[in-house]
Amino acid sequence: MSTPVTELLRSHYKEGFHDDLPIVRAVPKGLKHEVVDYISDVKGEPDWMREFRHRSLDLFLKQGLPDWLPGLRDEIDYNEITYYVSPVEKPQRRWEDVPEEIRRTYDKLGIAKEEQKLLGGLGAQIDSEMAYHNIQESLAKRGVVFLSCDEGLKQYPDLFREYFSKAIPPEDNKFAALNSAFWSGGSFVYIPKGVKCDIPLSVYFRINAEQFGQFERTLIIVDEDAFCHYVEGCSAPIYTTNSLHAAVVEIFVKNRARCRYTTIQNWSTDVYNLVTKRAMLYERAVMEWVDGNLGSKRTVKYPSCYFLGEGGHGEVLSLASADRGMWQDAGAKMVFMAPNCTGRINSKSISGRTGRASYRGLVQVRPEATNCRVQVNCDALILDEQSRSDTYPVMEIKGDLATVEHEASVSNVSEEQLFYLMSRGIKKEDAVSMIVNGFIEPIVKELPMEFAVEINRLINLQMEGSVG
Repeated sequence: MSTPVTELLRSHYKEGFHDDLPIVRAVPKGLKHEVVDYISDVKGEPDWMREFRHRSLDLFLKQGLPDWLPGLRDEIDYNEITYYVSPVEKPQRRWEDVPEEIRRTYDKLGIAKEEQKLLGGLGAQIDSEMAYHNIQESLAKRGVVFLSCDEGLKQYPDLFREYFSKAIPPEDNKFAALNSAFWSGGSFVYIPKGVKCDIPLSVYFRINAEQFGQFERTLIIVDEDAFCHYVEGCSAPIYTTNSLHAAVVEIFVKNRARCRYTTIQNWSTDVYNLVTKRAMLYERAVMEWVDGNLGSKRTVKYPSCYFLGEGGHGEVLSLASADRGMWQDAGAKMVFMAPNCTGRINSKSISGRTGRASYRGLVQVRPEATNCRVQVNCDALILDEQSRSDTYPVMEIKGDLATVEHEASVSNVSEEQLFYLMSRGIKKEDAVSMIVNGFIEPIVKELPMEFAVEINRLINLQMEGSVG
């Protein structure tokens, strides 16, 4: 049901539209083992996956929330969520074969057919299933695998089972268990030894259904001396009810391999975004997380690097922008379990119009991880007196000869800065935009061009009316 408030929000959030799509398959609301069986039956899964799902649901029902996650315990009514909805029969490999009404949805989102030519592969998920998934023939001939996670299980059962749930088991946390019970869609990527997949593989996740839970599962394996760049985007309609997004991303970066994972999250303000992302780094592996968080009612997300082999390097570049009604609890984790590894965390946040942004991070250097170095920088920009920024760093240093640095700063858009720019003929709104864009520039410059332009547009929209 639309209200004047939702209409106002949609006018500022172009992705907030809702399409009336035919539903091919759906389940009743609520946490039920019958839903698990339905999903396994529809997908034709092996017995071990069905058992895994049932065990995960039992874990979710038993697990509590940590004390440092206030509010979520009472805010989400899990029995009012629909855990599987599909408007498609199966994913298509030709864009022309995708149902016309779904193609219209993606056209409105700006994901045009022409953009596919710039990507090594493109996936488009709507609600619980992929509507489209394809890869360039040149990459496929070099052995690159880019499938939906469901197809990865079917076509590469041994490889899939070897890595699935090994980085993030359902016991890891409550939302990982929820995803493990109801997962559907997402991507399965394998880059063979020595193959450089320089053209990004990209997936766009769209929620369309109301009071819905999206639980995609992404599994990426970058074999020795290989490279992969994976890019994802996401959005959802604006409703008067809440939805839930609880994804799991597992990445394995083998010896001397490199992986870059770029995310621009742009959920509507009625979505709880509760995500677990973790990369396992082997000898001299490199992992780069570029993580942009805009929108959502509440985000809980800490991309992680676990260093299993000597000489690995990890980076997390994180940007969070919290507008009215949002709480972005974002950050990073780095766990050093091998010697001579290095890491860098660069976190930037913006808070405006009562929004709240938090950096929550963990740096852990275990006894066997000698001679490791890590640098953490947290910078927060607060646009008004009603907004808030917090920093919750945890550092557990047990390895010898470790070098750990942590720097944090909090600032606002000062009257002096505005006066200086306005005295040179720049309008106040433009002056604020210049200051904010300069603040986020170290993160934005790491994004692909189309993402950099879009993130500046979104932040400028959020800032309208935030100052003055």
